Amino acid sequence: MARTLGAALRGVEGFPIEVEVRISSQLPRIDVVGLPEAAVRESAARVRAAIQSAGVPFPSRRVTVNLAPAELRKSGAGLDLPIAVGILKAAGTLGDASLERLGFLGELALDGRLRPVRGALALCLAMRDAGCRSLIAPRASAPEAALTPDVEVLIADDLQAVVAFVRDAEPLDEALPPVLEPPSAPAPDLVHVRGQELAKRALEIAATGGHGLLLRGAPGCGKSMLARRLPGLLPPLDLDEALEVTRIHSAAGQLPEGMPLVSRRPFRSPHHTASPAGLLGGGRPARPGEITLAHRGVLFLDELPEFERRALEALRQVLEDRHITIARASGSCVFPAHFQLITAANPCPCGFRGTPGHDCRCDDNAVARYVARISGPLLDRIDLHLSLTPVAWKDLDSEAPGTTSASVRERVVAARRRQVRRGGKHFRTNAEIPDEALHTLVDPTPEARRLLGRAVDKLGLSARGARRVLRVARTIADLAGEEPTGIPAVAEALGLR
Repeated sequence: MARTLGAALRGVEGFPIEVEVRISSQLPRIDVVGLPEAAVRESAARVRAAIQSAGVPFPSRRVTVNLAPAELRKSGAGLDLPIAVGILKAAGTLGDASLERLGFLGELALDGRLRPVRGALALCLAMRDAGCRSLIAPRASAPEAALTPDVEVLIADDLQAVVAFVRDAEPLDEALPPVLEPPSAPAPDLVHVRGQELAKRALEIAATGGHGLLLRGAPGCGKSMLARRLPGLLPPLDLDEALEVTRIHSAAGQLPEGMPLVSRRPFRSPHHTASPAGLLGGGRPARPGEITLAHRGVLFLDELPEFERRALEALRQVLEDRHITIARASGSCVFPAHFQLITAANPCPCGFRGTPGHDCRCDDNAVARYVARISGPLLDRIDLHLSLTPVAWKDLDSEAPGTTSASVRERVVAARRRQVRRGGKHFRTNAEIPDEALHTLVDPTPEARRLLGRAVDKLGLSARGARRVLRVARTIADLAGEEPTGIPAVAEALGLR
């Protein structure tokens, strides 16, 4: 008997796997049990070839591999290395070497080389929580694995090096965690956007308070261009946020090559033909969708009315809870989804309704059907609504310097510091202020409250809409450095509603 420690992915989280190996005097055969998926079952062939390539004889007896806990499905090829080490230990090849507090991670090639695995950070965190204090990882996955606190990560290139380390105490290089550095390529800058001053103001407010934004306008008026400038206005990722984003993108297999630590806020812009599973997550095994890949960043839904209705309606709960639970018969996975939603839509099917110089070809019924594709409850959860008009040529042709993203970002960062001081450990932005603390933290003046009350009665705002106006007003006041929230802030927030 032998036991080794590995880990497997469930969604974007890892869970520890105890690999038990028993070698018995029966006909030669390898059995892998414990609800393995196809890639795990096929590890038997890879492990046999890798052990033989390392110059070690494979046991010519019955080998039974159990992956505990047995009730959880195991997927991925990251269990190859712990299975191989367990077989060698049970066969006596590794002698009396202790495997206590030692974890293993890696996919084996047929010649014994170690290949990188998906979700290395999540897997290492799971092994650490199971008591692992040192682990061996492939060279390509080692920098990401080294981000795990309180764990020594050793680098191995092949199975032969692992055997030499465990049996003969041959030293292995230790991996060093990467440093969080500013992104090398600059984000799109706001200085390149001509005109649309009101939209730039709305973008600054959205960036400051973490608010959702809906841009309506004719084709070519700058909706997508403005949305792609939002990440450049947001504060840079801190280390905790960078680790969250890295863990998610690594588990999804979308970590850029040569970038073990994500330093830029995600910007996800799925096409409107995306399926509900592609947008929200799902599949077997469960994989994160676009809303999770946008965690701590921006999710941009262009051509919003063209998205499938089921997918859009599912966003309603996500915008409230900031996570999504994918429930299946085999179990459920919770994916984080704390993103900033930016949407864009045309005013009608042809796109030119109300645009000077263009004739709209859509009748009232067609416009009504088009607008109805976005439900009222979803619109009610988007804080800022803005209608854009095409920019005049004199503004497009102007050489006057515009506002840079860097200058706006300075104001955003300063206002967010005020929000963090106000929220403490409970929230970071005004969009996250809980309902029960809203009036205390927003602190509107009596005059501002009366103005909001008149607007609610006249415009028919819902209770949710009124609360969101208060949160936006608090953001506007933070940008102006004002306490408490006065009439100008509430009036501007109502104008953007």
